[in-house]
Order: sequence, then C-alpha cells, then structure tokens
Amino acid sequence: MTISPISDIDPATARQLLAGGARLIDVRSADEHARARIYGAINVPLEALGTTMMPDGPLVFHCRSGIRTKANAAALADAAGGAAYVLKGGINGWTKAGLPVEIDRGKPIEIMRQVQMVAGGLVLTGVVLGLFVSPGFFGLSAFVGAGLTFAGATGWCGMAKLLAVMPWNRAAAD
Repeated sequence: MTISPISDIDPATARQLLAGGARLIDVRSADEHARARIYGAINVPLEALGTTMMPDGPLVFHCRSGIRTKANAAALADAAGGAAYVLKGGINGWTKAGLPVEIDRGKPIEIMRQVQMVAGGLVLTGVVLGLFVSPGFFGLSAFVGAGLTFAGATGWCGMAKLLAVMPWNRAAAD
C-alpha cells in the first residue's frame, strides 16, 4: 500500500482552509482554467510546477476530477514545500458540494476535449463511410487511431497543435 505524501480533503474542509489563508492552486492547463475556475485559484499547470514560485503557507491543489492531483501527489508535495492538500474530486467535487465556480462560456472548450470530439467524429465518419460508401474510408479511422496512439506514446499531438491555432482558440489566447 502506498501512502500519499499529501492529504485529501473534502470541499467543505478546503473552503475552511482557504478562509483561514490557505492558497488554492489549480494544476489544470491554462485553457481549462480560463473556461472554469474556483474563485481565487492560482493557475500553475502541472508542467510548470518546477519553474513556478509557490506562495507561502498551506496550499490546496486541485484539478478537474482529482485524478491528476492524486497521480502527481509527490511532485505537488515537493512543490509546496510545506502543508499541502488535494481537493477530493477536484473542481467537479467542489461544484457537486454546491460551492461556487466561475464559468466563462466565452472561452473555448479545452483543447483536449476538442481533440476528443474531432477524433471521435473522424473515426465515426470513417466507419460509416467505410460501411456504406467504400471500404477505403476505413483508412480514415485507422489514420486517426494511429495518430492518437502516437500522441499517447510520445506526448505530442498533431491534432491538438492544429486545433490550437484555429481562430476560435487564438482569439481566446489574446
């Protein structure tokens, strides 16, 4: 059994800690934070942990569902350098507890969700066209599947890079 170097806390306890001066750190990507955030949260994406100065005092880390923070608990504890906690359930848990979240619907959907929607649509299109038009269209589904496998293996996603420069995403970055 692995013991986490950082404690899980429920949203009510997190709110009490924040009221007492703890700082809330959102480890999601900047595009996720721009779309929806807990008021007062400081955005420090996981990939920026080692290069960003953390505020003093107790820190409460959160992501969307709690999975990223739990998977990176040791790195979060190291970055905190002191008392550190993980918000159980992330921003989703915070919302389920009836606590307020700032939502900016003017910001685009997160890039990775866009990738999932486009990839899913292309795979579905390839399968439908392969069944009803020509078996050659199955190649579209195979191409998207190969791209997703490559992205998972290398951490580089061509579709995400392409979507990031689309006009609706560039306008949000300005």
